[in-house]
Amino acid sequence: MLNVTAVKPNDLTPAEREAWQGFVAADPTLASPYFSLGFLDAVGAARRDTRVLVARERGRVIAFLPLHAGLMGHARPLAGPLGDHHGLIAAPGIDLDLGEMLKAGGVGLFSFYGALAGQAPFRRHAQARDGSWGIDLSRGYDAFVEARASVDPKVFRNLRARRRKLEGAEGGFEFRINDDRPEVLAAALAWKSAQYRRTGVFDAFSVRWTVDLLNNIKADDCRLQVSSLEIGGQLAAMHVGMRTGRVLHYWFPVYDPEFSSFGPGLALLMEICQAMAADGVEEVHLGPGDYDFKSQLASWQIGLVTGFAGQGAPLAVQRAARALEQSAERLPLGPVARLPGKAFRRIDLLAGFHAA
Repeated sequence: MLNVTAVKPNDLTPAEREAWQGFVAADPTLASPYFSLGFLDAVGAARRDTRVLVARERGRVIAFLPLHAGLMGHARPLAGPLGDHHGLIAAPGIDLDLGEMLKAGGVGLFSFYGALAGQAPFRRHAQARDGSWGIDLSRGYDAFVEARASVDPKVFRNLRARRRKLEGAEGGFEFRINDDRPEVLAAALAWKSAQYRRTGVFDAFSVRWTVDLLNNIKADDCRLQVSSLEIGGQLAAMHVGMRTGRVLHYWFPVYDPEFSSFGPGLALLMEICQAMAADGVEEVHLGPGDYDFKSQLASWQIGLVTGFAGQGAPLAVQRAARALEQSAERLPLGPVARLPGKAFRRIDLLAGFHAA
């Protein structure tokens, strides 16, 4: 029989933490910083609604599910909309009934997005599929470039031309892989907020917990990494990401449009990849999204699923909303048919940011 308890991150026992770390070490699909204890602790310190469902069979811990406990039993993935990847932290091969785990843990509805498609408990409840792009650095930076250039040589000719232009820039350029100047992180977040507002996207850094989260990421198994590119002594591009020993998650890139002729964003990403490969990083996770640079540079995709699971009234409400969205999309109304779906997703996004 499955026994599930819901605890705050700082209430996990030493034995439970050891089990978590053992599951991560044994399963390569959990190598992302998102699955580290360090990330869990950072989120827990930033959001008081952070919980971990601890599942046991015959007294033995078999799985963990971190989440945010919301109103009326509606839970969402760890870090909300900032979480590109999430899922069960469990021993390889462990399968369980997600609905049963949620019920035993007191969760009425769990809306998930970015869950690992390789995990059967999520796959059985999937409503949609997606993928997160990944760069393979396991054989080194040169091998990565050679492999991708053979697939899309034009892209890499353009990258090399931009690199030559960068090398000839007046005043030169400077790349820092670990830029610990506080003003650089502050500038990166300010630039990113401005970009969100300019493009009509919700400003992720307009809520306090997201900034607190970034400042909290500093554990041995998950640390914040700020990288920068200066051209002629001026900041041209920055990236705020996080890394483990073998994976860097490409998270918040931003650049100054005044330097767009140099392609500073891509230039910084390539510099990061080269430096990370030399430092033992084997994968750079670019996250999901329909962006040309991701599909052009990525070596593969990590399968992701979106859906929901639960019980009782919260699950019934979610199913009704999904049915309304699907019915509207089938009507011959053109773009208007997509409005209910957009509205529901907007509400869910805002709830994910403001639930803390």
